[in-house]
Order: sequence, then structure tokens, then C-alpha cells
Amino acid sequence: MDKDLIDLTSELIRRRSITPEDSGCQEILCQHLKKCDFEIEDFPFADVKNFWAKRQGSDPNAAVFLFAGHTDVVPPGPENLWRFPPFDPVLEDGHLFGRGAADMKGSLAAMIIATERFTEKYPDHAGSIAFLITSDEEGPFINGTVRVVEALMERAERVDFCLVGEPSSSVHVGDTIKNGRRGSLSGSLHVNGHQGHVAYPDTSSNAIHLALPALDELAETIWDNGNDDFPSSSFQITSFESGSAENIIPGEARVKFNFRFSTEQTTDSLQQQVDTVLDNHQLDYELAWKLSGEPFLTKSGPLISATLECIEEVCGFQSQLSTAGGTSDGRFISKMSHELIELGPINKTIHKIDECVSVSDLSQLTDIYQLLLEKLIR
Repeated sequence: MDKDLIDLTSELIRRRSITPEDSGCQEILCQHLKKCDFEIEDFPFADVKNFWAKRQGSDPNAAVFLFAGHTDVVPPGPENLWRFPPFDPVLEDGHLFGRGAADMKGSLAAMIIATERFTEKYPDHAGSIAFLITSDEEGPFINGTVRVVEALMERAERVDFCLVGEPSSSVHVGDTIKNGRRGSLSGSLHVNGHQGHVAYPDTSSNAIHLALPALDELAETIWDNGNDDFPSSSFQITSFESGSAENIIPGEARVKFNFRFSTEQTTDSLQQQVDTVLDNHQLDYELAWKLSGEPFLTKSGPLISATLECIEEVCGFQSQLSTAGGTSDGRFISKMSHELIELGPINKTIHKIDECVSVSDLSQLTDIYQLLLEKLIR
């Protein structure tokens, strides 16, 4: 087993970095990067810690390769249900247990070890290596990567290739490469009726009754059929609140819903279609929208080609491209990076009790990361 890799992952897991806390994780990463002659810039925003690190290559015109990730983790839940304390890493049967093991402290350790090995092997590499790390990926994503990207774009910082270490793999490490993500658009709907006594419905207007036909139409709508790169767009009601007592007709209903949408849709097109449905049902309503991210896609190019080659060389099989799943900070970085992918450990245990990662998977992931640097910026 790779002791350096296990030790670094374990050291990160021990830090109780529940979002947006970093709890010293970034300091650990920066200590390693400084030993490899990286220049470090801190980008703190409010209660969020972020940093940008860069090791300039010998050729200023050569590519810039960016590793991106986050040190924050989701809360562990009931800690008494864990086999081992969630922030006390335990190695058992080749798996390292602890909150963040797979999402994504294992990836961060693999990035660091791969970078150390690469720079030792190729101290005069042509291209540049950069890191963008935040503690606000699992939280509201307001003061994290999105703000660092804005600052970097203002000074025209260049990124050619970006690898986000999100746990993309399904069954075997490297079996899936995320080369894009669907957009995420949420709505908060308030439908107005008229409250009254249940015994006198003619003098009232039931907000639930008013809302349900429109919501049913939205739920049954086929928004699109997707395309070669994205699955079809989906609409899901995530919350419905109404009523105060069993003998009162509710005068208002509050509904929350979410779209995960492909490039067949735009934010404007979805909003217009929803407004049309609600208006056709003659509802009295207020509707607030929140856009979490537009869809993005990396087409076939040097980064995807090299990654597919690396996975086949290290793992012995052909990987698959996918745009399924939730959102990630890739949606922000894609605005400044020419090509972007997500590649990390198996996602079977992420956000769950007894989160864990296979040490052999982390070792393979480290080899893939190092080989990718060798192919793209050596």
C-alpha cells in the first residue's frame, strides 16, 4: 500500500471540515505544494477559505493544467451509527473509512502525491500546474470557487485543461468521466386562494385545489428528449406546504421545484413555459427563480483523449463519458477553462454513513493523474 497517500488522506479526514469550515486542510495542502515550488495565493471571502496555487512551467506558451477541488464535507449525521468515528480515519480490509474519504479528500491527496511525483521526475516540465481549492462546495457555493473564478478571469488567468476531483466513478475507479453537467434551475411558487371554513367551500377558494392541476401538468410535461451528450431535462417537485387545521380551507400553497436541464433548454425557455402553464390555469401566484448553474460540456479534445488513454493504461479498460448526476464547481470553472472533466473515486458511499474509499483505487487514481500530467504538460 502507498503509505504517503494513506497518510495524507488520513490527515485530511481528521480535520472536521464541515462546510464551510476548512479546519486546516488547505494549510496541509499548501505545505506540500510549497515544497514543490508552487506560488500560493489566498482568496478568502466571508467565512470561506480558498486558494490558488501555480507552478510555472519552463515554456510560458505551453498548456496550463488545473486541479480543482474542495476541502469541505457534508455533516456526518448520527455519529453513533458509524462503524468508526467519522473524523477518525480507520483502514480496514483495504478501505479507508471517514467523512470525506471519497468526496473528496482522497482525490485531493491523489492530486498532491501525483504532482509531487511528477515534479520530481520532470523538474523542468514545459507546461504549468495550478490548484484551485475551496471550502464552499458542499454549502451555498456563494463565496467559494465562483468568486475565485471571477477574480482570476478579471486578470485574464489562463487555464487550458481542468480536472475536478469529484467522485465520478460508478463500479470501478476510472469507469466514468464526467465531461459536462446539466443545468440546475429552482423555483419557489406561492399560489394564493381564499381561506375559509371547510363547511362553506362556496365562500372560499382552496389553494391546494387550485395548484394541483397546474403542478400535474408540469410534472407530466416532456420538456425535451435530450441529445447525444445529455439526458432529457427533468422537473421535480421538492416541497409542498399548505394548510393549518383540518377544518380550514387553505388560502395559500407554497411549492418548491427543480429543473435539471440539458442544452436543449435555456433558463429563459423553462421560465416562459412554466409561466404559460400557470397563467393558463388562471392562478394568482408569485414565483421566484434561482439558477444554480447552466449546463456545460467539454467536447472531444486533447484532455478527454489523454484521459481515456491514461485510464486504459492504468486500469486496463475503456472509460465512458457521462453528463449525468448533480452539479459541481465545474460549472463555474468551465467559464475560464478550455476543457474540463471530473474524475475521481467511486461514488457509492459519498454523503452516507460509513463513507469509505478503496486504497487501491486511490493508488490507481494517483497514477492516472500523474500520467495525465506527463501526457499534457511534460
